[in-house]
Amino acid sequence: MIQVGIVGGTGYTGVELLRLLAMHPGVKVAVVTSRAEKGLRVDAVYPNLRGFNGLCFVAPIIENLTACDVVFFATPNATAMHMAKDLLAAGIKIVDLSADFRLKDVSVWQQWYGATHVCPELLEQAVYGLPETNREAIKKASLIANPGCYPTATQLGFLPLIKSNVIDTSMLISDAKSGVSGAGRSASVVGLMSESGESFKAYGVPGHRHLPEISQELEHVSATPVSLTFTPHLVPMIRGIHATLYAPLKDSSVDLQDLFETFYADEPFVDVLPAGAHPDTGDVRGTNRCQIAVHQPQDGGVVTVLSVIDNLVKGASGQAIHNMNIMFGLDELSGLNHVGLYP
Repeated sequence: MIQVGIVGGTGYTGVELLRLLAMHPGVKVAVVTSRAEKGLRVDAVYPNLRGFNGLCFVAPIIENLTACDVVFFATPNATAMHMAKDLLAAGIKIVDLSADFRLKDVSVWQQWYGATHVCPELLEQAVYGLPETNREAIKKASLIANPGCYPTATQLGFLPLIKSNVIDTSMLISDAKSGVSGAGRSASVVGLMSESGESFKAYGVPGHRHLPEISQELEHVSATPVSLTFTPHLVPMIRGIHATLYAPLKDSSVDLQDLFETFYADEPFVDVLPAGAHPDTGDVRGTNRCQIAVHQPQDGGVVTVLSVIDNLVKGASGQAIHNMNIMFGLDELSGLNHVGLYP
């Protein structure tokens, strides 16, 4: 039985880890940390876990995590990097849900995240945890940089096109929308229902932190330079991301439906919908699945890909557990084979 620790157990991604791991047959959650809720029972803070988790929150210090086989960091950016070296030195694997280890260039990381990286030597060691592209490296990894939610939806939509070299990568567009849970659980004006309800807006248009992450990873699989325009939006729903992706085709006669179906034929958490379909974020709510539809409007020279995920599951905690399953040689579906919630 794999002993699991969760650092930052009171945010949305932390409690989502607890929800999913409660039904995982191969793990035991041994430690859950929280500075603010230290000493309180986990199921007192989250009554949905009554009967599934009887632990109390403890302080996020190394001494409380030494019995773990793997530690998930469900923490704000610039937190995991302060504990990573000591945990790795103790032989404990790490899956970091923040952005601390996603970017390979420390100067780029510091530019976008506004902090000094305290262990840049670990950036090269960290494996970017998108299983659909990095499965073999994840198997051997001790430190996983779990992808962001927007990057997951965007990359999964573009990957078949880029790896098949059928699009012009100098003119990529990702027009993506997210529910308010993507901003985290901390109180903020933008998250108030009176502010977000009955409203819809773009943000981060001059530049969003997920842009260098997406560009970096697409560059890794592209034979040509990648230029991406990424525009995120906030929509008045709790969970979900819908990414509408556009790219010019080099050859408009390519069978795009067959291309996507073949590319993802063996991927357990990517579902390519039938030709003409329009995926709905509600259909993947609560699941670790990405549903994708590919269109070629008017049989023209532009491909439109529709990619939807639950930002808290495939975009965060579910993908983190998928990475853990691969790291420890478990069935990839363990703890994740859920049917979407409906309605």
